[in-house]
Amino acid sequence: MKIKQVSVFLENKSGRLREVAQILGDAGINISAFTVADTSEFGVLRLVVDNPEEAFRILKERHFSVRTTDVLLVNSSNKPGALSQLLNILSEEGIFIEYLYAFTMNDDNAVFVVRPTNVEKCHTVLEKYKDDLNGKGK
Repeated sequence: MKIKQVSVFLENKSGRLREVAQILGDAGINISAFTVADTSEFGVLRLVVDNPEEAFRILKERHFSVRTTDVLLVNSSNKPGALSQLLNILSEEGIFIEYLYAFTMNDDNAVFVVRPTNVEKCHTVLEKYKDDLNGKGK
């Protein structure tokens, strides 16, 4: 499934992540998943939220450097080798991944958040293999 991810660029100083979480919480925006990548100077907070347009608007109003990007949510069985299976499929189909992160929904299901260089091509490939990734294939 294609969704909008919110990316927030934060200077690497104490309290900035907490500030974003507080702003979104106060606005009633639920964070489903997130990851932080950092350097010594700044960090990139990537968020999957229930209302990315509103999150973007509110953070922009508060003078954060923010953008939205298309990412794909890939449902998978939560078992050893699931990530390898996904990456093998994408590699065989010539899909390049800029980054990905994951979270589990329960003992049986995991979700990968994938940012490929070509979202549409990747979406088509993932639709083709979705039963295999969910453990329902041959």
